[in-house]
Amino acid sequence: MPLVSLDDLVARIPDGAKLAVPTDGCGVAMAATRALIRRGVRDLHLVCVPVSGLQADLLLGAGCVSVIETSAVSLGEFGAAPRFTAAARERSVKIVDGTCPAIYAGLQAGQKGIPFMPLRGIVESDLLANRDDWKLIDNPFAPGDRIVAIRAIVPDLALFHARAADRHGNVFIGRDRDGLLLAHASRDALITVEEIVDGNLLEDPARAGSVVPSMYASAVAHAPGGAWPVGFADHYGPDAALLAAYAREARTEEGFRQCLQQLLETEALPA
Repeated sequence: MPLVSLDDLVARIPDGAKLAVPTDGCGVAMAATRALIRRGVRDLHLVCVPVSGLQADLLLGAGCVSVIETSAVSLGEFGAAPRFTAAARERSVKIVDGTCPAIYAGLQAGQKGIPFMPLRGIVESDLLANRDDWKLIDNPFAPGDRIVAIRAIVPDLALFHARAADRHGNVFIGRDRDGLLLAHASRDALITVEEIVDGNLLEDPARAGSVVPSMYASAVAHAPGGAWPVGFADHYGPDAALLAAYAREARTEEGFRQCLQQLLETEALPA
């Protein structure tokens, strides 16, 4: 599996791809997202695992997404995600409404290669009226006991940021396990990393248990600061000033375009 440039990595994401991305706390590949927007990708089906923030908002505002499957899109303490809010109000994209447990259940089914995963907690939810891919069925071991069958989610690609990779293409993700689920459930994974290390991570007893083996990812790109302006693990925190300004300015189309241009002109984590 090759180590590639950032542009080569995002070139592997075609128009119309079903693309899975993690929540802000689990390694958001923001440098790759900016490269993807610069490339002008279109018609993505974005699967947020299970929620998203600035990444989804930028992709929506830039016109890269036609379907978004998520439990929520929010900038957290900085407020609502303005372009997601506008898209929902204007119905300019298809929003597939999910819940956090259901999205995880669907990915777990995809990971295991089975058609669905049972889930009990949404039996009485009004979401069932709007999701024809979720089925209320009888527990086969207890007739009359109703459960929901959540259809498997199998993304074409997963895209996320991680701590390190070795030159064999094995990727160390640390304690946040969502990257492993994304890589296992998706047909392929594209990963950016903070650093490239020598040796073989799978032979390191302290880290091997938190490694995505190279067989699950077709490309890894070295992108120091690759999650900025979202924070990443213990490497750096979120850029609070930038996120607050974005939440304020991107409420209008003109303001969003100005914020986006500034972000696209920044290649790496500012010093």
